[in-house]
Amino acid sequence: MPQARIAEPDFRERVEESFARQAAMKLIGAELTLCEPGIVEIELPFRDDLTQQHNFLHAGIISAALDAACGYAAFSLMPQEAAVLTIEFKVNLLAPGKGERFLFRGEVTKPGRTIMVSDGQAFAIADTEAKLIATMTATLMVVQDRKGLQG
Repeated sequence: MPQARIAEPDFRERVEESFARQAAMKLIGAELTLCEPGIVEIELPFRDDLTQQHNFLHAGIISAALDAACGYAAFSLMPQEAAVLTIEFKVNLLAPGKGERFLFRGEVTKPGRTIMVSDGQAFAIADTEAKLIATMTATLMVVQDRKGLQG
């Protein structure tokens, strides 16, 4: 897919540093496993304390990880001095979050100067099989010159 924006040379370092500051991702045990221009993957092992009443991964956890993947995919294409904020997202829960681990992939579908759109997919992985369990479309803001906000 053609990209309207080119990643800054230090995009990977900026994404990794920002992700490391995400207390919520630390709390759930999420790990940034892929960072390419406009594409980010986050992985999460199954944990009982992240489930809902039927022992499936909670929709809130799925949504949070997809939001992070979509947001960081967009952030990877933003200027060095920019920060990223989610404006809105829509999640489709397609199947129960049942697996040994989970993969959350965000990819920029519409890069822009002030607004970007990313699409995300969540997969439950059991043995060697990956099953699509959720999708997201996220709208993200390129924040510049806002005191107190950094990457």
